[in-house]
Amino acid sequence: MDKVKDLASRKAAVIFTKSSCCMCYSIKQLFYELGASPAIHELDQLDNGKEMEYALRSGLGCNPSVPAVFIGGKYVGSARDIISLHVDGSLKQMLIDAKAIWF
Repeated sequence: MDKVKDLASRKAAVIFTKSSCCMCYSIKQLFYELGASPAIHELDQLDNGKEMEYALRSGLGCNPSVPAVFIGGKYVGSARDIISLHVDGSLKQMLIDAKAIWF
């Protein structure tokens, strides 16, 4: 859990994903289109990815475990949450407030 929290706090926007997850891909593309360059951690490509996935699921209650999005070091949610925030217009402001984007 400490490793996840450490990684999540290192950059303004952080996304834990799996390379085979289509929703993870969609969320990454959304962030890029908004002008953010999030830190991406592909759990299926990391040696300790299974442990980090377990920490996301059990420690933070991420269900599904990916994509898990952190903005400003705080867990924001999964794909459904991020899409809802984008539709209501608050995602961009969250990214601006966290200094993940500047406009």
